[in-house]
Amino acid sequence: MKIAVASGKGGTGKTTVATGLFQIISEQYNKSMFLDCDVEAPNAHIFLKPDFKNKEPVERLIPVVDEDKCTGSGECTRICQYNAIIRIADKTLVFEDLCHSCGGCRMVCPEKAITEEPREIGYIETGTCGTSGKFLHGYLKIGQALAVPLIRRLKSKIRNDIENIILDAPPGTSCPVVETVQGTDFVILVTEPTPFGLNDLRLAVGMVREIGIPYGVVINRCDIGDTKVREYCKDEKIDILAEIPNRRKAAEAYSRGETLVSTFPDIKEMIEGIYRYIFTGKEK
Repeated sequence: MKIAVASGKGGTGKTTVATGLFQIISEQYNKSMFLDCDVEAPNAHIFLKPDFKNKEPVERLIPVVDEDKCTGSGECTRICQYNAIIRIADKTLVFEDLCHSCGGCRMVCPEKAITEEPREIGYIETGTCGTSGKFLHGYLKIGQALAVPLIRRLKSKIRNDIENIILDAPPGTSCPVVETVQGTDFVILVTEPTPFGLNDLRLAVGMVREIGIPYGVVINRCDIGDTKVREYCKDEKIDILAEIPNRRKAAEAYSRGETLVSTFPDIKEMIEGIYRYIFTGKEK
């Protein structure tokens, strides 16, 4: 089963839930895998402490125009939906940060004046946690604007012989999050009981409903803020999988790189309840 852990906003405790759930699953199964898909700011390795074995660069293709062959037909500019290639006076310019590497401009050029060259956008590190857990995360290079190609490459590393996989998604509801949760079996949406938390939870719920993936909500720092998140979940018939209290000692453990599952027995029981609910559909 592939389980994505997402949130409408950053700082809600998404990685706390994801790493804790991975620890629980690792105890139950001989083979498990964790993918940190928050490639702009991956931090799950701080808590799971994998032993990294391999580092692989990730590239994408960028069009290069041969001005000696280019006749200025404009076919490339017409097909590009992102304005990544334009014609100004007698020059064809490529804006790499806007390019989505679809290859359309190369295919439609009547003079075959466009080729493609690789550009490194980041890398993937692979390691192990304990004796059986596999850990992978991606790092997007500073200055690179597109996370989706790196996330897509990261997800291509999922092994068919490993059934239990946790994907820690980026915050928000934009393209990198959609790319992460697509193809998963269940999405855990982590939120907080504040106006911002509710607003962004609504967006996240809309996203997973549009994709059509089963989901549930975890309310972190449940004893702050107000009750409107709970009321929203009740009105929308959304299952609340767990409510994790706000504790100073939890923040202290987090700052030391410790998982809450390892530190607090009652939180471990909550995460185990999430695990049972997802895998059996019965008990929270």
